[in-house]
Amino acid sequence: MSDTDAAHLETLHRRLLWLSCWTIHHANHIRPKTDGEVKVGGHQASCASMAAIMTALYFHVLRPEDRVAVKPHAAPVFHAIQYLMGNQSREKLEAFRGWGGAQSYPSRTKDSDDVDFSTGSVGLGAAMPMFASLVQDYIRAHGWGSGLEGRMVALIGDAELDEGNIYEALQEGWKHDIRNLWWVIDYNRQSLDGVVREGLWARIEAIFAAFGWRVVRLKYGALQQAAFAEPGGDRLKGWIDACPNALYSALTFQGGAAWRQRLMDDIGDQGDVTALLDRRSDAELAALMENLGGHCLPSLCAAFDGISDDRPTVFLAYTIKGWGTPLAGHKDNHGGLMTPTQMEAFRAAMGVAEGQEWEPLAAVPDRDGLRDFLARVPFFARGPRRFAAPVIPAPEPVRLGDRMLSTQAGFGKILDEIARGGGPMADRLLTMSPDVTVSTNLGGWVNRRGLFARDPQADTFREERVPSAQKWAFSPTGQHLELGIAEMNLMLALGAAGLAHALFGERLIPVGTVYDPFVARGLDALTYACYQDARFLLVGTPSGVTLAPEGGAHQSIGTPLIGMSQDGLASFEPAFLDELSIIMAWAFDYLQRDGEGDPDERTWLRDETGGSVYLRLSTRPLEQVLRRADPFADAEFARGVIDGAYWLREPGPNAEVVIAYQGAVAPEAVAAAGQLAGTPRDIGVLAVTSADRLNAGWTAARRARARGNADARSHAERLLDGLPPHCTLITVIDGHPATLAWLGAVAGHRTLPLGVEHFGQTGTIGDLYRHYGIDAASIAAAAAGITPGRPLHAAAE
Repeated sequence: MSDTDAAHLETLHRRLLWLSCWTIHHANHIRPKTDGEVKVGGHQASCASMAAIMTALYFHVLRPEDRVAVKPHAAPVFHAIQYLMGNQSREKLEAFRGWGGAQSYPSRTKDSDDVDFSTGSVGLGAAMPMFASLVQDYIRAHGWGSGLEGRMVALIGDAELDEGNIYEALQEGWKHDIRNLWWVIDYNRQSLDGVVREGLWARIEAIFAAFGWRVVRLKYGALQQAAFAEPGGDRLKGWIDACPNALYSALTFQGGAAWRQRLMDDIGDQGDVTALLDRRSDAELAALMENLGGHCLPSLCAAFDGISDDRPTVFLAYTIKGWGTPLAGHKDNHGGLMTPTQMEAFRAAMGVAEGQEWEPLAAVPDRDGLRDFLARVPFFARGPRRFAAPVIPAPEPVRLGDRMLSTQAGFGKILDEIARGGGPMADRLLTMSPDVTVSTNLGGWVNRRGLFARDPQADTFREERVPSAQKWAFSPTGQHLELGIAEMNLMLALGAAGLAHALFGERLIPVGTVYDPFVARGLDALTYACYQDARFLLVGTPSGVTLAPEGGAHQSIGTPLIGMSQDGLASFEPAFLDELSIIMAWAFDYLQRDGEGDPDERTWLRDETGGSVYLRLSTRPLEQVLRRADPFADAEFARGVIDGAYWLREPGPNAEVVIAYQGAVAPEAVAAAGQLAGTPRDIGVLAVTSADRLNAGWTAARRARARGNADARSHAERLLDGLPPHCTLITVIDGHPATLAWLGAVAGHRTLPLGVEHFGQTGTIGDLYRHYGIDAASIAAAAAGITPGRPLHAAAE
C-alpha cells in the first residue's frame, strides 16, 4: 500500500468517526422530538471503537464477493460508509432511528443500503456468516455459482461472546471443516453494565484454537510497537500487559496527565522509562497509550493482508470504547451521548466547519485524490451485490394413496417421491435436521439423495455389513445437511440457505425438520432468519400431547401461537394427506415469490411477497377422508386449504353449533359431530388448516375497511358470516386454545375454546385427550351444555 493510499485511509477513518457520531447526535439533540421522546439513542462509543476496523475492511481488504455481518451498535459507521460511496442518502441519515430513516441496526429488509446480514440480536450475527460459508461450499460443490469464493466476515462485540449460540456454532463449524470465515472481535472490554473479566482474552484464544481456528491478536498499534523498541520500552510493554482493563479505561478517560502520573508512580525510574515518557507531551503520551491494534490502520491492514488461505481466522482487536471522542474510556459510555458542548469540541478536533456537518468530504485536504481513491475501492467496484435467481417451477401435489397415515409420515413420502421423480425442484432441495433426520421421516429422502460433505465419507456400517435401513454416506453432491442437536444452528442454517439466491445468485429450497416443542428452543434464531427475509420450509414434528408416551418435555403447547405471531412465516397444521400435499406444493412456489406486497382482495393476504412456511405435523395415523370430488382437481377445496379453512361438513341454515378444529384432533371433531346428530341442529364442522392465515386475512380486511374499502371481506368472514347469530363455535386443537378462540370475534358468535394449557405427561392419546378435554366426549359435552340464547358464561358454568 502506498503512502498516499495510507493517508486516504486515515482520512476516511476520521470521516467515519465524525459522520457516525454526528448522525447519532443529530437524532438526539437536533431533530425535533415527538411523543415525549427523551432520548432516541445510538452508540457513539461503540461506533468509535469499530471505525478503524471497518475502514480497513471496507476500503482496503474486502472484495465484492465477500459478505459482512456488522456489529449491531456499529450501524451508523456502516451507514456512513455507504453515504460516502453514494449508496445512502442524507435524508435517511437525518432520520436515523426515525420513521423511514436508516435503521438502528443493519437490516436487509428495512435499510436501503447494501446490508449483507441483518444484525441486532447479539451473537446471531456472528454465527450467520459461518452458515453462509457452509452454503457457499454447498453451492460450489454442486457445480453452481460464479466460481468466486468470498470471505464471510463477522464483526463482533466482545460481550457477544457471552451468548451460548456462539459456541454451538463454533462446534458445528468444526464438524463441517468450515473455511473462508473471519471473525473480528472488537475487544474494547466494556459493556453496558461493566468491564469484562481480566484474562478473558486467553480463554477466547484457547477456545478458538481448540476448534482449529487461526488466532491473530491485534493488541499494539504502530506507535506502541515503536515505543517498545526504545530504551525502557520493554517495561512499558510489561505495564500495559499487566494493567487491569478497568484502570486502562479510567486512565484513558482522564487523559495524558493521568497517564503520566500513573506510569511514573508504577515504573518511573529516573532512567530509560522516565526518558521515554519525558520525550512525549501529555497529548502525545495519551495518543501512544490509546494506540491499540484495533485503532491502528497500518497494523490492521497488515494483519488482514497477511491472511491468504481459507482457514477460519479470528482477529482479537484490542480497542478503546469511545476512542477519539470525549466518551473514551468512561464507565457509562455504552449508552452515553456527547453533550452539545462536547460535540462542539469534537467538531473542532475533527476540523468540520459549522454548516458542513453532512458534507461527505468535509475537512478533507485532497478531495480529488480521495474521490479517485474511492473510485478504485474493490469492494464497491461492481455496484450493488444483492442478486436474484430464477424461479424453479413447483411440482404438482403428490398423490398418496394411503388410507391410514400420519402427516409426518406423509411428509416423508412426499419428499421421497420428489426425490425419486427428480427434476429442477428435487435438485435444488436442501434438507437439514438437528440429529432427528430419521425420527422426522427424512430417511427416504436421504437414502435417495445422500448427505453433504465437501469430502466423501463412506458409510462404515454399510461397509461392515451391519443391517440398517439408512444409507449414511457423505459426498459433495449430497443434499442433506446433518447438524448436531442444537436447534439454534438449524434455524441459522435455514436462514443462510434461504438467502442463497440473494447472497450467491443460486436458488436453494431449504427444508428443515425439528421436534415441534424445540421450535421454541431455536426461536431467537428463527425470528432472526425471518427478519432477514430468508426463505425456507420448517417442519415441526411430532407435536402436541398427541405424542403421548414421550411426556410433557416433548409435547408442544404454544407453537401454534408462535406460528401465528411470527412475521414472515406462514403457518399450517394439516390433518390429512391431501391437505398436506397441496400445502407443500404451494409452499415450494411461495418460498420463491418476491412481489410488491399488494394484498389479494380475495383473502387480503400479501401472498405475492412470499415468505417462509412452517408445518406443524403429527405422528398420529389418521384415516383419510373420502371426499366427494378429487381433491387435487377441486380448485375450491385447494383454495380453502391454502387460505386456512374449509367446510368438512357444511352447517345447515339453522346451525346451533359449529365445531372448528385444527390438526390431529380431526377424528375427535368428526366423532363429536356424529354423536350430536340432530341435537343441536344443523351442526357444521370447520377444518382449519391455518389459523395463522385465517387470522392474518381477517385483520388485514378489517384494516382495509377502516381505510375506506367497505367491500373488503376476508376468507374467515365469508366462512362464518352465514351462520345464524345464535350459533356457538366450539374450537379444538392439540395446542393452546387461544389459537382458535378468536374465531368468535369474526362475526360475533360466542365461542368455547378447547385445547391444552398445561404441561403434558405420559399416557395414551385417549388418556391425554380425555384429561385435557379435547376428546370427542368432551367436545360433545361442551355442545350439549349449550342452550340457545343463553349467555356464554352461563353455558360455560
